[in-house]
Amino acid sequence: MELALSPAAAGVLAGLEASGFRAWVVGGCVRDALRGEPPHDWDVCTDARPDQVTACFPRTAPTGLVHGTVTVLWGGTPVEVTTLRAESGYSDGRRPDHVEFVTDLTRDLARRDFTVNAMAWNLRTGLADPFGGQADLAAGVLRAVGRPEARFAEDALRILRGLRFSARLDFALEPATARAMERQAGRLRAIAAERVQAELDGLLLGAAAEGVLARWPAVLEPVLPEIAPAVGFAQHNPHHCLDVWGHTARAVGAAAADRAVRLTMLLHDLGKPGCFSLGPDGVGHFYGHAQRSAELAQAILTRLRYDHETRERVVRLVRLHDAPLPVEEKTARRLLNRLGERDARALIAVHRADTLALAPAYHDRLGELDALEALLEEQLAQNACFSLRQLAVNGRDLLAAGAAPGPAVGRILDALLQRVLAGELPNDRAALLAELPKYRK
Repeated sequence: MELALSPAAAGVLAGLEASGFRAWVVGGCVRDALRGEPPHDWDVCTDARPDQVTACFPRTAPTGLVHGTVTVLWGGTPVEVTTLRAESGYSDGRRPDHVEFVTDLTRDLARRDFTVNAMAWNLRTGLADPFGGQADLAAGVLRAVGRPEARFAEDALRILRGLRFSARLDFALEPATARAMERQAGRLRAIAAERVQAELDGLLLGAAAEGVLARWPAVLEPVLPEIAPAVGFAQHNPHHCLDVWGHTARAVGAAAADRAVRLTMLLHDLGKPGCFSLGPDGVGHFYGHAQRSAELAQAILTRLRYDHETRERVVRLVRLHDAPLPVEEKTARRLLNRLGERDARALIAVHRADTLALAPAYHDRLGELDALEALLEEQLAQNACFSLRQLAVNGRDLLAAGAAPGPAVGRILDALLQRVLAGELPNDRAALLAELPKYRK
């Protein structure tokens, strides 16, 4: 068996072997290459010590000497090279207290998280797979290396990594691994928010995100306690064939693989349990849930240290996720005015995912969303006016036409824009200036 190595990875392996050391590509790059996916980057492990690695290559950077890592620049491409090591004493539940450089590849692979990530490949000897990662890869199974309880006790972040890998690879969690993740999920509360954010993003963007969210809310609850009320919460509404959390999971899976849209679908209905009321006809209602969900979204995204732009985008989309979107040209123009092209498209994507997560009888709304998106495309193609910048008149024009200087100019421009957006006026200079007397006191 041969792996199609990148030129940089092959060059680094050959350079170390030529100097008398053993070297392997290792971890996720081997997993992805065996699956036929081009790895994002290649990691190398070796029995050479960091100073020996540095001596083998003309251009290196000491990026992690404490853990034995040197970055080799090969033709301008960085390749991380790490000395084989064993670890012990994870007192903070995240990082090892002690690192020992070793020469035994199996000892190095034994410290890794899952079997599919505990494989290595050498130019001469081929695949090293002491823990059965290739078989698990073929079976679509995610299994912890060795004792699952020990792996997650060493580093609790591996619990979220397990969900991320399951969502990305569409792999089933091996039962003992899954039980250990559930038992130790509470330890995730000690993980840094930025780390949780990165793993959550990876999970949400996975092709199998729906199934992972639906099956494992208990593992996520320690870092997302706001989801707990949604799990199993019946909606008592003919539009819905799933409980609130089931609907949420399906909406995430139905959404385009866009970070902001999928975050929106994760958060869009978390306010429902707190807004539930049952009508006299036995039908459930959730008045005000969009606003409540937006408030929860703001709190969650802030706690998980999302950047300001992402918070603003997602909270706005959550707030608008059930706003009426009639299929009219003026709707398209107003969306562009209020949100801009990027988020106007995102809001339609949010409505589409929300609709796909409803009972099938209510999927007819999809045709309306397609029609609205077509109108959006038409307005953009026609360079329709949806902002003050595109308005056929500006403040200088109004002053030249006799408008009084001051804040009133801005108010008049905005009033004219609103009438253009509503289709009441054409975006024509003469037509707009002809309206000016109506705005004079």
